[in-house]
Amino acid sequence: MTELGADAVGSGSTAATQVSDTSVPEPQDGREHREFVLITGMSGAGRSTAANVLEDRGWYVVDNIPPKMLADLVEIVSGGVRPQRLAAVVDVRSRDFTTELSNGIQELQANGFNPRTIFVDATDEALVRRFESVRRPHPLQGDGLLLDGIHKERRMLGDIRSGADVVIDTTGYNVHQLGVAVDELLNTDVSVRLRMAVLSFGFKYGIPLDADIVLDLRFLVNPYWQPELRPFTGRDEQVRDYVLGQRGLDAYLDAVTTMLNIAMDGYLSEGRRYVTVAIGCTGGKHRSVAVTEELVKRLEGRAGVALTTFHRDLGRE
Repeated sequence: MTELGADAVGSGSTAATQVSDTSVPEPQDGREHREFVLITGMSGAGRSTAANVLEDRGWYVVDNIPPKMLADLVEIVSGGVRPQRLAAVVDVRSRDFTTELSNGIQELQANGFNPRTIFVDATDEALVRRFESVRRPHPLQGDGLLLDGIHKERRMLGDIRSGADVVIDTTGYNVHQLGVAVDELLNTDVSVRLRMAVLSFGFKYGIPLDADIVLDLRFLVNPYWQPELRPFTGRDEQVRDYVLGQRGLDAYLDAVTTMLNIAMDGYLSEGRRYVTVAIGCTGGKHRSVAVTEELVKRLEGRAGVALTTFHRDLGRE
């Protein structure tokens, strides 16, 4: 994998993730199994890093292709034999980017592909740090400030972001974490209709940009203020018991479980493929970790739903 640059994620904290097998199953009906993934998003948020992850896993990846050439790409790179797994990285090149990308996707669908769009994003502060670290200007900066270019690109990509299959917030990710996230998203088990990521985080480090549902656990007593519990995390028995034993939490978890099951019914009915539930406390080490682990246990067993547990800030100091 190439060295990290302005279009790669920075060195984030160590996090704990539970993932499933990411192998691509063989088609059951004898037809050729074909996949097409589009990677787009903010400059500096990790497009190239995500592309490197796919390439390392055997995908045929083409970087910086004009959206109107997406349909032609399938035939050009395959020489008549279509690749099973093809990915293209597209970014803002013109004022008509949104229209060109929409038309390109329609052509792909007409040719038998149903492309999935991954949008990588990060906070403005993270993007500024990444560009400054490599001393490169933003591609849309022109004669203005770095933030001017970032804000311009964010406005231009607004519709693409809202229509993406999944948004990955790479603000606190390192390369390994991004690779795990991409692996889990592209697990192509045809029996899985909805992938729900349940992640813990610390509010003091910011709410994840890719969160669809946010739960706030700061109403619970913080184990951090118990000297004997402070060195441990919500994955340790003594902290888990302390958190889960607090008054009212069991009723809260019952209500949240009911709410999420109702939401999953709606997501499955509407064809939603990816959902992120973010569970936060102050630092993302005790309360949110323990409750995330417990909530996933309560949600397991839904047909057609794959759950992933991710602890974003568990390794932070």
